[in-house]
Amino acid sequence: MSTPYSEGDTEPERKTCTDKDGVTDHRAFSLRNFFVFLFPSLIGIGMFLIPFTFDDSINVGMGVLAYGLMTLLEGYLPVVAVVVFWTSVLITFYVQITKPKWANEGTMYEIFHTGTVWLTLRVAGAVLATMTLLQTGPLFIISADTGGLMLGDLIPVLLAFFLFAALFLPFLVDYGFMEFIGSLVRKPFRRIFNLPGRSAIDATASWFGSGTVGVLITMQQYENGYYNRREAAAIATNFSIVSIAFSLVIINFVGLNHMFLQYYGTVVVSGLIAAVVVPRILPLSRKPDTYYEPVGRRLIEENIYRTNILGDSLFKAMNRAKIAPGPYKLLQNSMTNVADIFFSLLPLVFAIGVMALILAEFTPLFTWLSYPMIPLLQLLQIPEAHAAAPATLIGFADMFLPAVLVAGIESELTRFVIAALSVSQLIYMSEVGALILKSKIPLNLWELILIFLLRTVITLPIITLMAHLFFF
Repeated sequence: MSTPYSEGDTEPERKTCTDKDGVTDHRAFSLRNFFVFLFPSLIGIGMFLIPFTFDDSINVGMGVLAYGLMTLLEGYLPVVAVVVFWTSVLITFYVQITKPKWANEGTMYEIFHTGTVWLTLRVAGAVLATMTLLQTGPLFIISADTGGLMLGDLIPVLLAFFLFAALFLPFLVDYGFMEFIGSLVRKPFRRIFNLPGRSAIDATASWFGSGTVGVLITMQQYENGYYNRREAAAIATNFSIVSIAFSLVIINFVGLNHMFLQYYGTVVVSGLIAAVVVPRILPLSRKPDTYYEPVGRRLIEENIYRTNILGDSLFKAMNRAKIAPGPYKLLQNSMTNVADIFFSLLPLVFAIGVMALILAEFTPLFTWLSYPMIPLLQLLQIPEAHAAAPATLIGFADMFLPAVLVAGIESELTRFVIAALSVSQLIYMSEVGALILKSKIPLNLWELILIFLLRTVITLPIITLMAHLFFF
């Protein structure tokens, strides 16, 4: 079998490409392969990567479909979520007790054969969601700021977004678009971020679509052998920024919608600087450059068609399109993605999110932890530092909480800084953090906490400097 080589390897350049079985393919350039690459990729691009104005806000195709579904099923999605959670629990117990043949291998095995900790969280998610829906139980669980926030506000969004993200994700990753873009931007991404060029898709999908979509793409690419452990961990924690649409929500909530361009420019600048620095220091720098064992390495990044970079990129895209799934396999892959997300991820997101919000809302934990931030905020000349300090750390529980805490602060500069910081920190346990912990990406809770703190320390001075320039 042929061996993939990275940019730095010394394997001689080749003018042909090998397929997944190591057989040299001279027929990648064909009209059929071009259209198999082009049309599904255009669907994926249209769903995830092209922003446009819709109902006076910026969105993408997938977002429009998701919000349309939320409008259609308004008020019913929390009930749907509870049904999904209990279905997950019941099928999991059935599979582990009876061991049916259909769940003995593959994705079904991975979904329903789970360890004790994840099974406990799956059950906890179902129980807590039921208590919240029925408004029965302790106030700290069913409150509008904890279980109510998760079940009424966040989970409906995730249900709708994850449904369409899972359905349309294969169009973006299975028909050559990742290979095309990855080859085009391979060198700058390697030099600047020390990452494969195809990770540009994760970043773009996150910025225009949703941070969780970026994590989903990273998870899939890692499990398919296109990212190694270090790359997957770095991409998931540095490129899964919230969408432009959600950023608009944040800046409007703190009453600074007239400064959206300055705000989002600040988020982009601080985020790019953090993406350069954080992967080069602990804990990410110590992650091994090894691949997910059941698959191994499948990434080929060298120039395999020597004409120009566009020709090389197109050749790789069409070679991927040659082995792309047909309609039946595409539908099967999409439905498998939906099952994995709904039954495996969403109950955990709910359970972890509720517990994080309880700590944030009903204990002084984040207030105590934020005391060291007060001198730093004062040093950076941020007004009302004592009131703003808890907001610098509470975003670890949920990204929307910092905006809630500072909405009443008089200083526009302070509200601007916290709004930008909350988006730049990226790691929050009510959604992205829970997804990463459940995935096969090699990151644990303590590493996520450390990365969150590193991103806070790195981005806060940059955001503050730009804020002082804007409010001078």
